[in-house]
Amino acid sequence: MSDAARGADAVTEPQELTAAGSLPAVWRDHAIREPRRPCLHDPKTGWVSRGELADASAEVAGRLYAAGLRRGDRVLLCAPSGAGLVAAHAACLRMGLVVVPLNAALRRPEVLHVVTDASPRGAILDDPEMRSWVLEAAPGAVVCTAAVDLPGGTVPSLDDLSGDEPAMLGYTSGTTGAPKGAVLTHANLLAGAEALRRAWGWSRNDRLVLALPLFHMHGLGVGLHGTLHAGASAVLQTSFDPETVIDTVRDHGATLFFGVPTMYHRLARSERVADLRALRLAVSGSAPLPADLHRRLESLTGLRVLERYGMTETVMLVSNPLDGDRRPGSVGFPLPGVQLRLQQPGESPESDPEVPDGTPGEIWVRGPNVFSGYWRRPGAGPDARGWFCTGDVGRRDADGYLYLEGRTGELIITAGFNVYPREVEEQLADHPGLAEVAVAGRADEERGEIVTAFVVPAAGRKAPSVADLRAHLDERLARYKQPRAVVAVEAIPRNALGKVQRHLLGKVAGEPPPAT
Repeated sequence: MSDAARGADAVTEPQELTAAGSLPAVWRDHAIREPRRPCLHDPKTGWVSRGELADASAEVAGRLYAAGLRRGDRVLLCAPSGAGLVAAHAACLRMGLVVVPLNAALRRPEVLHVVTDASPRGAILDDPEMRSWVLEAAPGAVVCTAAVDLPGGTVPSLDDLSGDEPAMLGYTSGTTGAPKGAVLTHANLLAGAEALRRAWGWSRNDRLVLALPLFHMHGLGVGLHGTLHAGASAVLQTSFDPETVIDTVRDHGATLFFGVPTMYHRLARSERVADLRALRLAVSGSAPLPADLHRRLESLTGLRVLERYGMTETVMLVSNPLDGDRRPGSVGFPLPGVQLRLQQPGESPESDPEVPDGTPGEIWVRGPNVFSGYWRRPGAGPDARGWFCTGDVGRRDADGYLYLEGRTGELIITAGFNVYPREVEEQLADHPGLAEVAVAGRADEERGEIVTAFVVPAAGRKAPSVADLRAHLDERLARYKQPRAVVAVEAIPRNALGKVQRHLLGKVAGEPPPAT
């Protein structure tokens, strides 16, 4: 296998990626060298310089310290994209707090699960309802908005961080169906950002249109962290709108755009999509980009969208090459510092050989970007040698390009968001119109997959509609987790132990079986 296929670890030592110590240390150095250089464009107030962001984050850190927050404390964070949110996030990292990003779409049971599991000492949340839920479960927590309107103070030290200290606790669906927290250290975040700087030629002259939310690894760990690490700039947007993105590329001279496939579908429909040819690089991730959409975007804009692959536990792992063939349907090669192996299920990366080219195998990874483990779950996460089984299945072609084939588990990825079927099923179990329900993903051109409820109606009743199920879930689950399709079936297929056989759901519904 070639060095490129084996991974850039062949030419990049892991310690090279973490030599700067931490992201806050790099951000501090950028601010000292060029304090007046534009850094972030706030949707409401305009441009913020490096020095202004450094000063604002130091002020916020002082307020949080005065409120009693100390190194290692967990702090929930959720607010619309803007300079205030970034300053609060940077303040937490600079003083050694552990950021717990929250999706603004989460409902009360979901928020309470995170609060109970993470035991946060603080919460920076703009949604008043979400603040009330946090105080319900953690009455002693310091709770405020992204303005951090608290009494001032001074932090004894900033930016003196060890690489092995925890920096973020990212909640992601796991094999139990309940979200679990992946502990990412300062070294993990720094290695992830530095690998992308090298791989994508990210420089101080780049300007990113950042329409991704800042609670997701794609928006936060790649878009924001990468921008600040490279000394580049970003135009923040509170939501995605195709015309606004195109306007921003033109008005701000943007060179980069990162999005999920759903965004690219909508951009491709715009009459002005050709204006995106001004970009240096467009990146897609969080879900597979359909090969036909990849080719259509190239014909419309001249851009060959660069696909990559990562996850909450690892930041980014694999990327198509900046210079070289970006193959539709492939996520490319391991990033600098990343080791990747494809194994037969149940085999060890250390003692067993990899599967041959063209044969699907479980994806195992190791590197300075890979997380240290799951919060309060001893033994879960990487093995003793640092290898982590991603739960995804992939295959390599003869040239070493990696293709994602699916997942060993049952996770649904819809528009870039993770949905675990069991969580949805549990919330639908008490619906009066249902005798049984099973949830699975179905292929969808725009969203990658859509959440689909296969239902056995209650005796004497018709199958509920999509609108009915979504109304039942509105106060329980985020909208992206709610079904977009309902299929009535006579029975849910189960094995001898009573476990749902999700791979047979399409068959009992009269649909063709999924491709294998």
